[in-house]
Amino acid sequence: MGKIWDIGFDTVCDSVKLLPFLFLTYLAMEYLEHYTGEKTARAIQRAGRFGPFPGALLGLLPQCGFSAAAAGLYAGRVITTGTLLAVFLATSDEMLPILISEGAPASMVARILAVKFLFGMLFGFLVDFFHRRPVKTAGDCGAGEWERDAAAHGEMCEHGILRPAFFHTLQVFAFLFLITFVLNGAVAWLGEESFRGFLLARPVVGEMLTAFFGLLPNCAASVAVTRFYLAGAMSAGAMTAGLLSGAGVGLLVLFRVNRDRRQNGKIVGLLYVSAVAGGLLVSGLGIVF
Repeated sequence: MGKIWDIGFDTVCDSVKLLPFLFLTYLAMEYLEHYTGEKTARAIQRAGRFGPFPGALLGLLPQCGFSAAAAGLYAGRVITTGTLLAVFLATSDEMLPILISEGAPASMVARILAVKFLFGMLFGFLVDFFHRRPVKTAGDCGAGEWERDAAAHGEMCEHGILRPAFFHTLQVFAFLFLITFVLNGAVAWLGEESFRGFLLARPVVGEMLTAFFGLLPNCAASVAVTRFYLAGAMSAGAMTAGLLSGAGVGLLVLFRVNRDRRQNGKIVGLLYVSAVAGGLLVSGLGIVF
């Protein structure tokens, strides 16, 4: 019982100290989404067949609604399949706030973002090369595309940026607290060496499992993957696979607004295979973050 109290105390100490950094990070992200969201959607819409490049680049922006907007644009035949995949692969979901609040080196953050951008763009162009899907031109699209997508996602920003930043911080803090408790308990009961030899740190199996876990349309997935990697329980390849497949709420919105279920299933399959391939490439090339 004493060990459980110690684990709980360590978890509180480890988690509470991150609260100010989480809130400030989300405040900055809400500002970006509030004032630049529509512009980024328009930029990706105008890119046409070159969409995977701006899609991967803009997908890196810490905007929880951008993958949802891309799903809406795809359903309206405004962007290509490769562009949607590039956005999904590059989307960071909750990775950036966790890395920033944990004080991860800027070089590590930059390398992770660079890898996500490169894989998003690469797999996006590959998909478009083998699968040409006709899309509308920018002039064919109604002026309210972004507004409808935002409404579907439930983020019209009418409450400003303080309120959503506060509630987003509390939500992620709850997941972070739970995951930190599990990590501290695993280290305490299994020992550090056994913990670092965890299943998710093993080659191939780790990439496949974390890529599948990343598909869950919940911020807990990216929080867990990032936190496990920082704790040393996951290889760089496994983390890459999990973060590549983690498209936030994009998949939920896709299944809601796009009626072609078979097409949606193919996109999920492409996302999973691309994420596993990206993770295996990182492991095979010996890339270290």
